[in-house]
Amino acid sequence: MALVILISGRGSNMQALLEAGLPVSAVISNRADAAGLRIAAARGVPTAVIEHRAFASREAFEAALGREIDRHAPKLVALAGFMRVLSPAFVERYRGRMLNIHPSLLPAFPGLDTHARALAARAQQHGCTVHFVTAEVDGGPIVIQAAVPVRADDTEATLAARVLEQEHVIYPRAARWFLDGKLVIRERSVNVEGGDAQLVIAPR
Repeated sequence: MALVILISGRGSNMQALLEAGLPVSAVISNRADAAGLRIAAARGVPTAVIEHRAFASREAFEAALGREIDRHAPKLVALAGFMRVLSPAFVERYRGRMLNIHPSLLPAFPGLDTHARALAARAQQHGCTVHFVTAEVDGGPIVIQAAVPVRADDTEATLAARVLEQEHVIYPRAARWFLDGKLVIRERSVNVEGGDAQLVIAPR
């Protein structure tokens, strides 16, 4: 099949990819207690655990992870809440065919705690971004973004919940574009053949 998903936890974006009917050949987690494994297994999707703590080095962990991914010969690798920083060598191994979803309107707020940082900065808009993975954390070419307005009464939790809704909209769309061969990468930019919108504006 065409898609392998990497997770570390609840797997809500993984579930969105599955519910979109994408051809998922496996879900792999670096944590045996990841709730997403049960969701995938219940849908009949093969699962595997490559526990990072079982390896003496990041290189050894990534070698094992790469072997498990390659066993399924995926066209695309999708990071869906996979909470490990990947080495440049691993990223190069899947260059141009590994996507990630990040909860901010990149390049704003790369890294962690994005919702709290957006509120602290009094941002008028916040959102999420699907991008190709590169050695620069959260710095790869952007495929699609979704923007949500920041309300005056927003808390970190309410803002995060609205952003997550949009993550579930745009990640399957980006993965489908890739699998359909519609994405054209030019240096730091990505275009979609057919002119499909690469920015979604949420109404609330």
